[in-house]
Amino acid sequence: MATTPEQLAPTVAWLAFALAFIFGAVAHRANFCTMGAISDVVNMGDWRRMRMWLLAIAVAILAANGMHAAGLIDLTKSIFVAPKLIWLSHLVGGFLFGIGMTLASGCGNKTLLRIGAGNLKSVVVLFVIAVSGYMTMKGLFAIWRVSALDSVSATLTTTQDLPAIVTAATGAAQAPVHLWLAAAVAVPLLVFVFANRDFREAREQVVAGLVIGAVVAGGWYVTGNIGYLAEDPNTLQEAFVGTNSGRAESLSFIGPITYLFDLLMFWSDKSKYVSFGIASVLGVVAGATAMALFTHTFRWEGFGSTEDLVNHLAGGVLMGFGGVTALGCTIGQGISGVSTLALGSLITVAAIVAGCVAAMKYQEWRL
Repeated sequence: MATTPEQLAPTVAWLAFALAFIFGAVAHRANFCTMGAISDVVNMGDWRRMRMWLLAIAVAILAANGMHAAGLIDLTKSIFVAPKLIWLSHLVGGFLFGIGMTLASGCGNKTLLRIGAGNLKSVVVLFVIAVSGYMTMKGLFAIWRVSALDSVSATLTTTQDLPAIVTAATGAAQAPVHLWLAAAVAVPLLVFVFANRDFREAREQVVAGLVIGAVVAGGWYVTGNIGYLAEDPNTLQEAFVGTNSGRAESLSFIGPITYLFDLLMFWSDKSKYVSFGIASVLGVVAGATAMALFTHTFRWEGFGSTEDLVNHLAGGVLMGFGGVTALGCTIGQGISGVSTLALGSLITVAAIVAGCVAAMKYQEWRL
């Protein structure tokens, strides 16, 4: 069994690729898209794709917190639950991301799915996300982010996940609190999801919601259990091998897209490697490509007008900035982050939805 970071890192990367391949194939087949789901609700009153997203969230919450309660993973060691709640970054970053994904015809996840299906517009968006994301991590945008947004925060006495807050307030045992709160959030979601007959009969969407939620939970297990070392022989400290954050992670796409381009640009730098996030980006594209070819839905597609190009460029910039600032996208925060029951994740999701709706209303007003 692998016992060193050097031995574990390839295992973590390959498992990430496998999980993301499944995600990409299933998401393409079911047309899984958060922006599309919001658009269906706003423009047509159709909740089926929204229910698919909510089903994935509910499954991820139950599975992740169940593993936490069983001691298989420790969700409090993820980037989402730090005691410092950068609430303004979550609000602004999420809102701008929501606008950006509307302009670019889909979020980071949908961008990767479209690339796999032959959409050249999404290739351009991918490059812009990478540049904007890198600028937000380490460049010009980072100065604005740190000074104007991250500096406005609240530091809690415990981690920012709801179970930790309730445990600190009541003195209750943490494991049962995780299970009860997970159930309190996930069960009403499941009731709402399956209350609709049309959705229950949409077997493809039901399966997709279940699988995507399970894949996110699988990501937590890979980085939080398989890739976890209680003591790294090199540093004598605990380590989460193969993650860019150095903590437990699950699927997320904006940061990893940036790290992928960083790897490609500095390939000769031996400190760079294929991380869990980078492998997941590649896996989603590969899975979507495989499904597109299998279902004969692979089609080359380009920009139809200059306005279309401008919208996608602007959308890519906003998604790169917003996704890094808010610590995630509709998958990174919307499913992975929410599965930890972190306050920041809940704020980000609400802001993303608000930004998306605002952009759609603006587009409708223009028309």
